[in-house]
Parts: sequence; structure tokens; C-alpha cells
Amino acid sequence: MLIHQHPAVCSACGEDYGTHSLRRTKASIIYKQTGNLHAVQIVLGHRKIESTVRYLGVDIEDVLAFSEGTEV
Repeated sequence: MLIHQHPAVCSACGEDYGTHSLRRTKASIIYKQTGNLHAVQIVLGHRKIESTVRYLGVDIEDVLAFSEGTEV
């Protein structure tokens, strides 16, 4: 884990950053790089995609527009 690899950085951050901040950041990076909400849902362990959308703070209309613009 990132915390174990860089303990000095984490201790310097104080209380502003914790494991939850790292979790949310990782999920946000995965979503920004892939646009794949389902992958983020799996990483976070959410049962409902709506929970993942709410967790990321993504506008559902943006997600639908992205989805419609993706050809399969």
C-alpha cells in the first residue's frame, strides 16, 4: 500500500489525509483514466452503480453522454 511505502509523507500530511482520502483519490484516478464506472464500482466494492456515481461526485448525465458516445 501507498501508506506503507511512504510513511514519512503520510505523517507529514497530518489529519487532512487518511485512508479514505486515498481510496477516493484512487477511484477518481481510475475513472478519469478509463471512464469505466463499472471498474471503479468493482474496486470500491459497491453493489449499486448509483453508489459509485454518488461517491465520485459524477453527474449522471455526463456519464450517460460518455456512454452514448462510446461505440462498441
